[in-house]
Order: sequence, then structure tokens, then C-alpha cells
Amino acid sequence: MAPINPLVFREYDVRGLVGRDLHRDAVVLLGKGYGTLAAADGVRSVALGRDCRLSSPGFRDAIAEGLLSAGLKVIDVGVCPTPLLYFAIHHFGVDGGVMITGSHNPPEFNGFKLCVGTGTLYGERIQDLRRVIERGEFREGKGEIVSRDIISEYRKFVAGNLAIPRKLKVVVDAGNGTAGAVAPALFREMGMEVTELFCDPDGRFPNHFPDPTVPENLRFLVGKVREVGADVGVGYDGDADRIGVIDEKGDVIYGDYLLVLFAREILSRKPGAAVISEVKSSQNLYDDIARHGGRPVMWKAGHSLIKAKMKEENAELAGEMSGHVFFRDRYLGFDDAIYASVRLFEILAKERRPLSALLSDLPPVVSTPEIRVDCPDEIKVRVVEEVARIVAPQAREVIDVDGIRALFDGGWGLVRASNTQPVLVLRFEGRDEAAVRRIRGVMEEAVERARAAIRA
Repeated sequence: MAPINPLVFREYDVRGLVGRDLHRDAVVLLGKGYGTLAAADGVRSVALGRDCRLSSPGFRDAIAEGLLSAGLKVIDVGVCPTPLLYFAIHHFGVDGGVMITGSHNPPEFNGFKLCVGTGTLYGERIQDLRRVIERGEFREGKGEIVSRDIISEYRKFVAGNLAIPRKLKVVVDAGNGTAGAVAPALFREMGMEVTELFCDPDGRFPNHFPDPTVPENLRFLVGKVREVGADVGVGYDGDADRIGVIDEKGDVIYGDYLLVLFAREILSRKPGAAVISEVKSSQNLYDDIARHGGRPVMWKAGHSLIKAKMKEENAELAGEMSGHVFFRDRYLGFDDAIYASVRLFEILAKERRPLSALLSDLPPVVSTPEIRVDCPDEIKVRVVEEVARIVAPQAREVIDVDGIRALFDGGWGLVRASNTQPVLVLRFEGRDEAAVRRIRGVMEEAVERARAAIRA
């Protein structure tokens, strides 16, 4: 069999270009390698799910072949959002799980999120998997595979554990990803009036790319919320573990401000609770958690890293600006954008105020969305290290939890290497436009100097 490109083994998943990095032989090897690695940790049964990308059915067959050859029992839950694969691990009581998904990467990519127990592999454990595959010494056995429905079980769980006290008018944009197979029917079952946008799963993503962190991808949702006079609009990425939210005016509520709403509600019942977010999030979030009696924790971006930190800190809630939201309070501790939508509807229905009013008491700041700058995988980490060296003399403080968050008078700037794409992620926040322009200028100049130094 052809070897696997080692660059597909990323910080918290396996991901690459279909046909070049990921092909049938590579995916069979991945199944054999995961089966061998996981079995050493006591895994004997796994749930297997997939997104709606055109390459996912073939990859399902290939990885199932590898898993079965390692002697694992496989429960195939079919096409579903990633959160439902995590839910299936809990619901069926299996020892691990494999989700075939390219998440928010373009259609020509695909990937795998791999769980041992209820936690996803990340960091050095992903590299352990690579080493198992490169050694080629695989566990041998004869597994079995069965198919089970998880969507109806998930809907039953959410509708049975949450209640919306009044009908809301909501718009759902699934971006032709897997959320369309779950969210609209669930929300109607819970009493919502639902308007659908692009809710037919289609791995070509013909209408817009399903990445709710990019404002351009939300334009249809914004327009429809305004057109129908909705209370709220929700949009999802391709595998529905990330949420985008539009208020009744058509304005975007990014993940860090969404976390403010969830944290306030939880802290009203559980004072002193830890709430985790990541380095891209607004200072308003961390300050607001503290003001409401919580314990704010800044940590690294990445769903696996956040979940591990939640366990360490015994946190009730965590989230990222990118729209991953993790509830341990009243839930199971993993990122689930559909469940987060229902929690938002619950808050909004109880408040009796429009969504735009619920955050109006936060101090005004000016901030940018995430800015992605192309940078080859091979040098992106070195570029960030060089940026830190360049800006340190000018900054008041440099936080190096994940990339660098440089604090200046009047605001902060961030540069970090993406774990999923060959890009640098930048973000800036300040007390006014002038502060943001000044900080952005300093940081972007440092990035260009760093790239030039490394190329030289």
C-alpha cells in the first residue's frame, strides 16, 4: 500500500486533499492503525459516522475495512453531524469513535476525527497513530459491523431534556451540510417556526461554503432573517459542530459574544463555575465572566484541546470564537452547534427581549473577524515564533498560550498558526478604530518581516 503523507496528521485530527493525501489505500491503513492504537487502550467497539462530502461514502468503506481487520466491532451511524457521532459514543456505550469529515475545509478535502473513549485524539497521540502506521505492525482480528440510527435518538434526547417556553421564529442555514438532516425537524418538534435555507445535504456545497466564521457565507441568512422578521438565525459549518448566529436586526453574534450569553445563564445557577475560551476571544468575554462571578480560563484553540482542558478545570462551559460551544452543564461536554442553538432559543424565549438587547450592556470595542493569511504548513509555526520576537519590545505583554496575543495600550493583536489549514489566523481588538488600525499595522508588518526573514 502507498504510504500516507505525514502532513495529514495534524494537531487534533487527520485531514488532507482527497486523491493526493487521502485515497483508499491510505484510509484502509488509517483504519488499521487506529484499530491497533485504540485496541491497546482497551477499545473493542467504535461508532462510525460520516459527513455528506462526495468522498465520504468511499472512505467509510475503506476505514471500515481497516477497523474490522483489527478486530473491532463497528456501529455505523451513517451520514450525521459530528456531534451526533460523539453522542453515539455515549448513547451506545461504545469504546471510541471515528468521524469522517472535512469540517470547514473546501470540498476537495476530507478528514477524520478519532476518539478513544469520549475524548478525541490530539497532539502527540495523533503522532503516535502516524508512527503505528509507519511501522506497519497491525493488530489482526475479525470484527463485525452493524448499522444503527442515531438521529432519532439524538432528537429524542434533546427534546426530552430542554424546553422552549414560547414559540420563536428562527431561520436555519445548514449550508448544504449535515445539520440539515437534523436541526429543522428538531426545532419544529420543539415548537419553533422554522424557515430553511440550504438544508438538503450536498457535498458540493453549491450555494455557499459552510463556514460561519466568514461573514460572506452568512449573507443569505442575514437577508432571510430580515425578510421574514425572525427572532434569530442560526448557520452551521459542514459537520455542524460550529454555529453562527444572526440577531433579529441581521447583525452577526460571534462565538465569543455568544459565550457571554451562555456563561451568564449558567453562572446565575452555578456561581464560581469555570468557563474556558481561547486566545482569539474578546477581552469583553473574560471580563464579563469575572463580573458575573465565574472563573475565566484562556486556552488554546482546537476542539480536542478545549475538551481536554474542560476536564482538567472541571469547567461547565467552553467555547471558541469560531463557533465551537461545549456544554458540560446539562449536557455531555462536547461541541454541538445544534444543541447550542436550542440553548440559545431557551435563553431568548425566557428573556422576552430581542437578542440584540441581551448584550447591549457590554463595553463598546472595535474588533475584526478572524483574518486568514496564506502561509505554508512547513513554515507557519516558525513565522509565529519570529513575530513574537519582533513585537515583544513594542508590546505591554505577550501571551503565548497559543500563538501570540500581544497586549498594547488600548487593545490587543493575535497571530497564530491554524491547526487545520496552511494559514495564519490574525485578529485585532481595541477601544476604537484608531487603536485597531495602529495595532493591526504593527502586527501585520511583523508578519511580513517574519516571512521575509524565514524565506531568506
